[in-house]
Amino acid sequence: MSGDSDYFEFPDPRTANSEGVVAVGGVIDTGCVYSAYLQGIFPWPVEFEDEMVTAWCSPDPRAVFLWDQIHIPRRLARKIRSRRFVVTSDQAFDAVVNACAGPRVIEGVEEHGTWITGEMRAVYNELFTMGKTHSVEVWEEDVLVGGLYGVSVGGIFAGESMFRRVSDASKVGLCVLLRHLQQQGYVLMDLQQMTAHCASLGAVMINRQIYLEVLDASLKRPVDFGVIDSRSHSW
Repeated sequence: MSGDSDYFEFPDPRTANSEGVVAVGGVIDTGCVYSAYLQGIFPWPVEFEDEMVTAWCSPDPRAVFLWDQIHIPRRLARKIRSRRFVVTSDQAFDAVVNACAGPRVIEGVEEHGTWITGEMRAVYNELFTMGKTHSVEVWEEDVLVGGLYGVSVGGIFAGESMFRRVSDASKVGLCVLLRHLQQQGYVLMDLQQMTAHCASLGAVMINRQIYLEVLDASLKRPVDFGVIDSRSHSW
C-alpha cells in the first residue's frame, strides 16, 4: 500500500514513549487509520482538557492471541456446543460498533465512557464497506446479545472492542472467532492491551519488535476473512 495516495507514513513505532504513544492529533480518515494498522499502530481517542484528541499507539509489550497458547475452558466449550448462542459475521456491523461504544459491561463493570467517537465509528463503517473491518455477532433467539469487531491487516486480525448483554456472550463470540481466524490462515489476533477476560483464554504479551516483524511478514499473506456461522461448525 506504500504506493497508494491514501497511505500515510507515521513515525517509527519504536520511537513510542513509555506509554506506547507514537504521535498525537492529525486527521481521522480511512487512509490514515488503515495506514496506522499497516505500521503496527492503532488510534485511541482520549479526552484532554474537555476535548477528544487522537493518540496513535504502539505499546510494548503487546497483547496477542497465539493459536498454540489458546485455552478454552470446558464450561465455555459446552456452552458453545449447546447452540444456545448463534455466532455470525458481518451481519450487523453498525449495531455491534454502536453497542461497543457503550454503555457496556467490561469485566463485570458497566462503562459509560468510550473511545469510539462518532468520527471513529464513521471511519470503521467506511472500512467495513471496503472489506477491511469485520464484526462478529452473537445471537440468542434472534436477539443481538454480544459481539466484537476488528480490523483485518494482512495475516493479523486486530480486535478493537467487544460487548455483551448476557453472561458469556462476548466470550463465546471471541472463541468462535479465534478458531475461525486460525482456520482461515491468520497468524495471530492482536489485542493491543491485555484484559483479564482475554488472559483467561490464553492471551499472552509479546515484545513490540516481534509483533512488528510478524506484521511485516504477514502483510502479503493471502488471507480471506470468510464467513462465520456457528451453526455450520461442530465443537
